[in-house]
Amino acid sequence: MIPNTAFSERLRQGARVLAVAGLSLPAAASHLNAAEQGQTIYNDLCASCHAESRLGGIGPALIPESLARLRGASLEEVVAHGRTATQMPAFADQLTPDQIAAVAAYIETPLDHIPDWTAQDILAVLEMNPDYVAADTPVFDADPMNITLVVETGDHHISVLDGDTFEVLDRFPTPFAVHGGPKFSPDGRYVFVMSRDGWVQKYDIWSLQEVGRTRAGINSRNIAMSADGKWLAVANYLPHTLSILSTEDLTPVQVRRVVARDGRESRVSAVYQAPQRESFILALKDAPEIWEIGTTEASGPFHDGFVHSHEADMKESLGAEQGLFARRRIEVAEPLDDFFFTPDYRNLIGASRSGDKGVVVNLDVGREIAQLPLPGMPHLGSGISWESQGRQVMATPHLREGRLSVIDTADWSLVKTIETLGPGFFLRSHENTPYVWADVFFGPNKDKMHIIDKDTLEIVRTLDPAPGKTVAHIEFTRDGKYALVSIWEDDGAVIVYDAKTLEEVRRLPMRKPSGKYNVWNKITFSDGTSH
Repeated sequence: MIPNTAFSERLRQGARVLAVAGLSLPAAASHLNAAEQGQTIYNDLCASCHAESRLGGIGPALIPESLARLRGASLEEVVAHGRTATQMPAFADQLTPDQIAAVAAYIETPLDHIPDWTAQDILAVLEMNPDYVAADTPVFDADPMNITLVVETGDHHISVLDGDTFEVLDRFPTPFAVHGGPKFSPDGRYVFVMSRDGWVQKYDIWSLQEVGRTRAGINSRNIAMSADGKWLAVANYLPHTLSILSTEDLTPVQVRRVVARDGRESRVSAVYQAPQRESFILALKDAPEIWEIGTTEASGPFHDGFVHSHEADMKESLGAEQGLFARRRIEVAEPLDDFFFTPDYRNLIGASRSGDKGVVVNLDVGREIAQLPLPGMPHLGSGISWESQGRQVMATPHLREGRLSVIDTADWSLVKTIETLGPGFFLRSHENTPYVWADVFFGPNKDKMHIIDKDTLEIVRTLDPAPGKTVAHIEFTRDGKYALVSIWEDDGAVIVYDAKTLEEVRRLPMRKPSGKYNVWNKITFSDGTSH
């Protein structure tokens, strides 16, 4: 792990700077107005870790785009009391409540301009672990295809679980605020983890060692792995780019500015792999476009503008792109916040920003072919698909309503609306189980978990494993025999259920476990898994 060498020394130096600066700061800043005081305090106490630019360094970026989960009083609380299990110290004994409020207000002030983060910046912070040694075979006896990673957001670690014995094989530190699902190499050996402030970490599961890390953006959404395992795409909110890294050594191979057809820059809502298409698919958050980025030299040609003729050998066209990372534009009616695919990756199902409907985009022809009645802000990023009574269906939870919508993907008709005890966030299933598992993430019934029959589409049982606590996110072992459920609390746990009897098998104490990701299920795109 990198922080045990030079990286950890930088952390210690930053902490010493904070301690020394804090001794004299309040008196020096007391004569300034609130705005000046907040900036002065920040520069003296915070910049050594978070950078004077507020774009992050050892610590995360401290700008509004990165702090949606820490706004208002909660941000003041972090300044006053620190952050458990991180290098963030407490300042309540050095700053008055007014000074703490001034710092929080300064941190929440938008930057004067959108900062950039170039390929040179990515290279400048790239650090490979000098102690890493690649093992020839796994250093453990467990089935490497049945490893499950548990993201513990309580103290920013990942636990590596043996999917048969549920023994913790390793527990390694991650960047701050891991977001989006980790992505595995096609052989299941390596995993790539991304944080909201753009750090990408490569970890060798066989060797149980970190390989290296770099920062691919300032505020990022998620990552996607190419079908051949060579490229990693990073979707960025800030700056407005798609960063593509080599999975071999994390070096940047392309940092592409995301500019819509009308010339406006846009954030990237999300990026996913489309394996059968050998491409990345991304949606623009601020413009009504979907992009397809080819991941082979045979990609394209994709024509952005006027094409005179499609006859053989004719090249009279405007804006054509061809080859590796060639881009194709698909225009849609509204920007999409998130999306999902049918299993053949011919159709994309996206949610509009208004949150009152879904749209189906056929990626082969490049246009919308249907609209879906999905009110209540569907969470299509957690949508799943399975076979029900001989037909392929998809389902999505709704973030504003206690219901699940089940859609027939042959004719896009609404098969059923399943009423739940509150809005949910995650759905999961597996080809070897007759059930779909659905949490109730929001509201007073957040401690419930619905079990739904795949064929009848009826709730057959509602679990209550941790009364009063948030119970969420499900993952299955490779064979579908066990279902793993999170108690999403700092003193939480992963509960292992027998997926057939629905009885609890054991509990594994964890620090706010969020997502869980089984190697085999992810690299094989298991039925009932969000991709």
